[in-house]
Amino acid sequence: MVQPETVIAWHRKGFRLYWSWKSRPRPGRPLVSTEVRALIRQMSIANPSWGAPRIHGELGKLGIQVSETSVAKYMVHHRRPPSQTWRTFLNNHVKDLVAADSFVVPTATFRLLFVFVILARDRRRPVHVAVTSHPTAEWTARQLLQAFPWDTAPRFLLRDRDGNYGNVFQETAARLAIQEVLCAPRSPWQNAYAERLIGSIRRECLDHVVVLHESGLRRVLRSYFDYYARWRTHLSLHKDAPVPRAVQPAELGRVIELREVGGLHHRYERRVA
Repeated sequence: MVQPETVIAWHRKGFRLYWSWKSRPRPGRPLVSTEVRALIRQMSIANPSWGAPRIHGELGKLGIQVSETSVAKYMVHHRRPPSQTWRTFLNNHVKDLVAADSFVVPTATFRLLFVFVILARDRRRPVHVAVTSHPTAEWTARQLLQAFPWDTAPRFLLRDRDGNYGNVFQETAARLAIQEVLCAPRSPWQNAYAERLIGSIRRECLDHVVVLHESGLRRVLRSYFDYYARWRTHLSLHKDAPVPRAVQPAELGRVIELREVGGLHHRYERRVA
């Protein structure tokens, strides 16, 4: 009826079918889709203080059915204790935070003058500016007292690790109940708003003048800071000035041009003819 080789082939085919049936997938935990796994990783990265139960609960509120053990498997496990980001810290303390920084300006005779500025973070408003040719910790601490008399001191002050901030400055800040927040070494981007202010001062003012002496630099900076605070619009403030400017309707009169900072800039107002 059949050849021996045919029987052997039937046996081998049956053996393959048997093990295919025996190795068939059995019901178990459903596979987690790629989108859900990416969402679990995104949640764990954006919220480092969240554990698997918290992420599992959030996914449940989004209508995503997944086990808590799967969440623990696919979430990102942080090696260090969870810490908020700089952006979160700044946004949470924006109204109680000022930033301090300093920069150097050369004079016509190649002397170096040091400028110390303090900026209110919430409205990008310059709070204090001072100029000296011999910066010391005592001088810097005195500027802090002049910037915040009586009970006007903020809660936090963001600064770098410059040598001008010595023990005297730290003691003065402590007496004023100001908590200092230090940038990491060689990380100017962590004090970005003060750095941005200094860049604006250079580009819009100091790059166009030759400083003759210390009093001349003070006069120029006072003029620029008055323009900066009251008239200069900022993209981050929805194109408003640090000191809010009212919109002037056409009924107030024609537009006139007024010189600011010695003619480097101009402001525009409506006045009755």
